[in-house]
Amino acid sequence: MYMDGAFHVRNSKHFQNDFNNWTSRNDKIDKFIQDAQLNANNRWNVIEWIPFDRFKDVKQIGKGGFGTIHYARWIDGYIGGWDIKNQQWKRYRGEEVALKKFENFVNLYDVLNEMEIHLKTHNRAASIRFHGITQDPETHSYMMVLDYVADGNLRDYLKINFNDINWEQKLNNLYYLSLNLMRIHELDIVHQDFHPGNILSSNFKDFIRISDFGLSKLIGANPNNPEKKNIFGVLPYIDPEVLSGEKEYTKAADVYSFGIVVYEIVTGFPPYPDIPHDNDLALKICNGLRPKIPFHTPKLITRMIMRCWDARQFIPVDFLIFQNFQLPKPKNEENFERELEELTKSTSALSIVASKLHVPDF
Repeated sequence: MYMDGAFHVRNSKHFQNDFNNWTSRNDKIDKFIQDAQLNANNRWNVIEWIPFDRFKDVKQIGKGGFGTIHYARWIDGYIGGWDIKNQQWKRYRGEEVALKKFENFVNLYDVLNEMEIHLKTHNRAASIRFHGITQDPETHSYMMVLDYVADGNLRDYLKINFNDINWEQKLNNLYYLSLNLMRIHELDIVHQDFHPGNILSSNFKDFIRISDFGLSKLIGANPNNPEKKNIFGVLPYIDPEVLSGEKEYTKAADVYSFGIVVYEIVTGFPPYPDIPHDNDLALKICNGLRPKIPFHTPKLITRMIMRCWDARQFIPVDFLIFQNFQLPKPKNEENFERELEELTKSTSALSIVASKLHVPDF
């Protein structure tokens, strides 16, 4: 994420002067927004309190365990900076946004924790943009205001488009997904709920972002919180060592989940589609059950998936190889798979790239 020190100098006093002109009527939320504004180094870091009546065309488009997602059009749009001539904020009006509404049973601490983590990860360009906070006037539930992503989540995208996705796009998706997960881990954040439903994009042919940090945690934060010791998430993507109770969620558990996502991107198949997602499946996973990788999958990809499931590497590095070596674009899929196989045989190349990345083992 581009940092512009001049943005902070030019705008921080205007944010501060504006503090008395708005309130969420909650001191903790007000302080969270104010701190973010005073520390913003560019317009992408700015969040604000947005009255609900500044949205139009609001409609529900999704539902999860902790809340609902609504589409809306933001009348005013996000802040671009201070307009000196007109002495007001310059705005990009008419933005499409998603409103993530928290159910009332979710406590304020968890809401603020998710918002704080989302803001940190967005500052590293790993997650979708976080514009601010609003409140449902009927239920009084708080809502995160996020970028609306037209292509939706990866799970739905694969269901509809998998047959049209070539190897070049798959590898591009895997590169950016691994890069963004690495950026999250560099912040000492564990996602804890990493699956295709939480991977979003406005255009999957271009970029991928990670979302939904409701179960995420900063390493070392509140280690004695009993609620954080419970097992949550989508069963097929949970590390077996977490399922068995042997370990808590760690970066390694995220890497295991990443490996299942890689399998899904490469094959188009969700894990264990014909098996009920119940305690019996959990037991089988703990005893070594894994999705079957098709025999025709390039060995480099198979090796990468197996490494993730082994959960001994900090973050998969092999997909970064494709960026470093800049493989030529293939004329057909067969050529591309052959190039993957050639790269698989180049163990020296693998070690060189790994050393450049300084990627530690667990």
